[in-house]
Amino acid sequence: MNQPISSSTSLAAILELFALPFSDLLFRAQQTHRQHFDPNAIQCSTLLSIKTGACPEDCGYCAQSVHHHAELAITPLMPLEEVVETARAAREQGARRFCMGAAWRTPHDRDLDRVADMVRAVRGLGMETCVTLGMLREDQAETLREAGLDYYNHNLDTSPEFYGQVIHSRGYQDRLDTLDAVRRAGIRVCCGGILGMGESRRDRARLLEMLASLPEAPESIPINALVPIPGTPMADAEPVDGIEFVRTIAVARLLFPASHVRLAAGRENMEEALQALAFLAGANSIFLGDRLLTTDNASLGQDRRLFEKLGLHPA
Repeated sequence: MNQPISSSTSLAAILELFALPFSDLLFRAQQTHRQHFDPNAIQCSTLLSIKTGACPEDCGYCAQSVHHHAELAITPLMPLEEVVETARAAREQGARRFCMGAAWRTPHDRDLDRVADMVRAVRGLGMETCVTLGMLREDQAETLREAGLDYYNHNLDTSPEFYGQVIHSRGYQDRLDTLDAVRRAGIRVCCGGILGMGESRRDRARLLEMLASLPEAPESIPINALVPIPGTPMADAEPVDGIEFVRTIAVARLLFPASHVRLAAGRENMEEALQALAFLAGANSIFLGDRLLTTDNASLGQDRRLFEKLGLHPA
């Protein structure tokens, strides 16, 4: 089982880790990283929006919400052939895992059947599969497991206390219930959060505490830096401090030594040195490709140059 250091890790203990001198924290995180992973290997995924926009949720950071006024082209669920073609291209560029996201509160069963076909087809290419489709019932999770789904992404986003300042259309418990349904179906979990939404360090520590309190630690933990999008409530949010971002990566590595910690959204705006620090702190997963769901990502050429400078290689 993929367990954190301690399922009873207290908020006070996590905050003590955050407060360590920066070099001491990174040293401890790097030691832990090396005990569980090749420190120079990076797990590479590609993320594709298979259905974009018109989402009934009101997540304050997201361009896809019908409640906001972001300029976004709304597209229906993609045809299977286009998804497979994109996955094949991602595989050729070095991606090992193919992630598919659809802007739903919860999928209709007829749409879920189409997504299940996509999962089967992408697995047929020899790639790991991950989807993020909103809230799931347990029978829906079973459908995806039977199709061969490897991972389900459903982020907690932030602390329970700060959550109400970000989202009003679904509760924190709704997210926990979906994670429980996914686990019961036997699917691995991808779950993390977003930094830079106006939360405090305590909120970041509480997010990690909530992840540590799950019955089993997420196998993948994406740490996103908010990309402010015009037309959303968080369009003017102040960016998270870079050193604080790296601290969060390092604490996540200490709490979840056997999980992949993903340096996710926001990399397109990060200097190479900041990304290098994040890798040193224990991040060992990224998204490849110029585009995430609705925001830009570091280009493939940029990533190749950075990997070469740092002596990194795809896992």
